[in-house]
Amino acid sequence: MEQSRVTRLHFYAGIVAVIGYLLSPFSRWNDLFVNLPLAYLFALPFSLFHEQLYLPAFVLGYWLSNLLGLMLLHHAGSKLIREQQGSVLWKNSLVITLLYTFLIIILVGLGVLPSVNELLGHIK
Repeated sequence: MEQSRVTRLHFYAGIVAVIGYLLSPFSRWNDLFVNLPLAYLFALPFSLFHEQLYLPAFVLGYWLSNLLGLMLLHHAGSKLIREQQGSVLWKNSLVITLLYTFLIIILVGLGVLPSVNELLGHIK
């Protein structure tokens, strides 16, 4: 009976860890496919209220998705892993996250990532 509970706990922690890893800044490749689309979806309703809220909401959504990933990894890690990774990994991840943030700002500024109002303006 106890082995079944431990197996379920490890399965649950493994699923949470995978989701956390996909959202976290540790998996740099995923930003284009996971975090940026989530941040874009997060920012769209804000741009409906006011156009100037789009970029800050986009950046906030991006950072929140990374933060959620880190929190999920921590939660799963507390169940599965005893020791944390070194601080070098955190520093590298922070630098990559900042670079992606600047990329978001540039892409929004160039009109590559338009807000809902801009999209609706092109449709009309």
